[in-house]
Amino acid sequence: MPAPYPFGVTVRVVRTGESPGRDPRGQPLPGPDESFDVPGCVVAPRAETPPVGGPEQTGRDTVIVGITVYAPPGTDVRTTDRIQVDGERYEDVLFEVTGEPGDWGHSPFTGTRGPVQFAADRVTG
Repeated sequence: MPAPYPFGVTVRVVRTGESPGRDPRGQPLPGPDESFDVPGCVVAPRAETPPVGGPEQTGRDTVIVGITVYAPPGTDVRTTDRIQVDGERYEDVLFEVTGEPGDWGHSPFTGTRGPVQFAADRVTG
């Protein structure tokens, strides 16, 4: 079934707007946040098990919760965006997009456009 998914959730994309200027040291000032909603997304949990005895397991001061989002075709998501997921489990959590979003393009079997897939992480600690 092509996206948008009828029983999917709404994802709010939060993006930092254009810089209004520079600080006294010449660094760009962050612009105001802008946001838009993307309905009909699928959100799946993503987990990686750290290697036994590795630094992630011995220094347990960081907890990473990841998700994979499948958004409708043509969704504009950037690596600098943050997202909020509408729903009971993640509604108060802000995730950061991790890596480059991938566009599935057109299906060679049906010709329909596939989703835009991206990973997002919540890092605390």
